[in-house]
Amino acid sequence: MSKTFRAYDMNQQLLLPPDLRQWLRDDHLALYVSDVVEALDLSRILNKYEEGDSRGRPPYHPALMVKLLVYGYCTGRMSSRKLEQATYDDVAFRVLSCDQHPDHDSIADFRKRHLAELGQLFVQVLQLCQRAGLVKLGHVAVDSTKIKANAAKRESLRYGQLDAAQQALEAEVVRLLAEAQRIDDAEDTLYGAGRRGDELPAELRRRETRLAKIRELKAQLEQEAQQAAAQEQQQKATDEPKNYRRRRWTKSESGTVVPKDKTQRNLTDPDSRLMMDTTTRNYEQAYNPQIAVDAEAQIIVAARVVQAPNDQEQLVPTVLEVKDNLGQLPATVSADGAYFSSAVITAAALRGIDLYVPPNEPEPSIGPEAPAVDASVRAQMWHKLKSRPGRKIYNRRKTIVEPVFAQIKHVRSFRQFMLRGLTQVEGEWLLICLTHNLLKLFRAVRPLPVT
Repeated sequence: MSKTFRAYDMNQQLLLPPDLRQWLRDDHLALYVSDVVEALDLSRILNKYEEGDSRGRPPYHPALMVKLLVYGYCTGRMSSRKLEQATYDDVAFRVLSCDQHPDHDSIADFRKRHLAELGQLFVQVLQLCQRAGLVKLGHVAVDSTKIKANAAKRESLRYGQLDAAQQALEAEVVRLLAEAQRIDDAEDTLYGAGRRGDELPAELRRRETRLAKIRELKAQLEQEAQQAAAQEQQQKATDEPKNYRRRRWTKSESGTVVPKDKTQRNLTDPDSRLMMDTTTRNYEQAYNPQIAVDAEAQIIVAARVVQAPNDQEQLVPTVLEVKDNLGQLPATVSADGAYFSSAVITAAALRGIDLYVPPNEPEPSIGPEAPAVDASVRAQMWHKLKSRPGRKIYNRRKTIVEPVFAQIKHVRSFRQFMLRGLTQVEGEWLLICLTHNLLKLFRAVRPLPVT
């Protein structure tokens, strides 16, 4: 008795559905991303295209490109080459692109050209989350994480090394120029004059490029040292709170302000800094992204990227960005001890916010009695944190903000920036945070919240 199976023929010609959406389930994330992008204001991107420009083939529609990037970042495919391949291999990407296939150069150029505008879409998605009831601003937790830069640690040089490398490269460039001139003279004698004289050897071009970068970095470091020295002098002349950051400048024998020899810059991405990853305890070339997360549904309500490895001065600007994004400050803010300083806790900008930030020192053993009226800011904060309500509020911090970093770095595998330079990295981080919020919105409420 023969067995019967469903028909299976790889050569069967199919009549596909006329509506691309029918290729996916109604509740598919790709369709939700499409609906969200259609609801966003893309005018800032559209305005960058000139009207009536008929040169060459028309560009891909910006809505198509935004949908590819947003869905790609949602699903962990952030490389332009992976996105191009997905428009062939992945049905969801085929639906979003309407079966068009932008090449990876077009995708990368679009992201680079419109990165600032893509980052500004973060606020629009955040406001959708607020209208859906996912943001209450009752308790907001602030935290940071180190994320690798797109640069090798071995390309970092100290200021003293930059000076030595500059001298060595200058001598090498002079030698190579003399050798090139000798070859030119010999060829002129052999073949006659008339050969172009601007054809520099590739070896010389590489050294000249590296020399130019070293000179640029040296000038930047010297300017930063002079600015830091001037700022320190200004603080001494006023009543500004004392800055406890380690001094990174010194004076040369001639009395000129110069960077300390240990001050480093990276030749590949000069905006990145050498930072210690607190998880691995290893030093990496990295940036220090900051987020503020609302307790209601773990929505990111503020996102920034800073070059400083220390978080002590980041609480105020991060909390103020919450107000810039949503029009009001949170009622309660918690952060770990890395954010504490007396100047920050007493800052006028945070007045009226219930702060829970432990002092960056071992916890003292204090009794239940209220601190004296003239007690220090540290003593008052410790008393607040050791009270039963204070412990309960502060203990929520790690369950609010730390899972967000786990989702971004471990679940979505975003552990290294692909772009270089602070401005580019900031835009990429906002795109990551935008897609985090969009995924939260998708899982919480499928219909888009109305305006």
